[in-house]
Amino acid sequence: MFTGIVTDIGEIASLKPVAQGQLHRLRILCRYDRTTIADGASIACNGVCLTVVGSGTDGGRTWFDVDAAAETLRMTTAQHWITGTRLNLERALKIGDELGGHIVAGHADGIATIVARDDLPDMARVTLKSPREFARFIATKGSITLDGCSLTVNTVEDDRFSVLIIPHTLSVTTLGGWTAGSEVNLEVDLMARYAARLTEMK
Repeated sequence: MFTGIVTDIGEIASLKPVAQGQLHRLRILCRYDRTTIADGASIACNGVCLTVVGSGTDGGRTWFDVDAAAETLRMTTAQHWITGTRLNLERALKIGDELGGHIVAGHADGIATIVARDDLPDMARVTLKSPREFARFIATKGSITLDGCSLTVNTVEDDRFSVLIIPHTLSVTTLGGWTAGSEVNLEVDLMARYAARLTEMK
């Protein structure tokens, strides 16, 4: 589990297809302490929970390897990742850690598209279009995870919603580079999903 609070920005150093293209092996550079990264650990990469299969250091920087499977490539923006792509990173939540965002599974539901970005003094208002099947889980003042960042929904209209991104988030994540037309990983709030399921069963 994660919180949607980004702790580093990683960069893809290499990417190669394996298993007849059904799996991509990625090497990601980061600033985490190499000794704290264990094989089998979970790291959210732009909101996608991936499992570490190797790690090390090179030129003073830490790296870790992960595999993105066919379903991940189909459902998320991982299908577009290339060498040099920058990723929001978050380590898995530990018992006793501060829950600064909201409960995030790291299982992206799909891809949202940025419709518009309005730059305000030190902030940005971003309007997005969600896949229609997930629009019912998005509510005003509710939580949403976009590219691994926990954000608060400002407005909702049909399958479109907006978020306001504060200066700190713009400076410590990749969200500052978002533009109209950009695709981002979307994970709806788990509580909204379970509430909807309970309603359906009545």
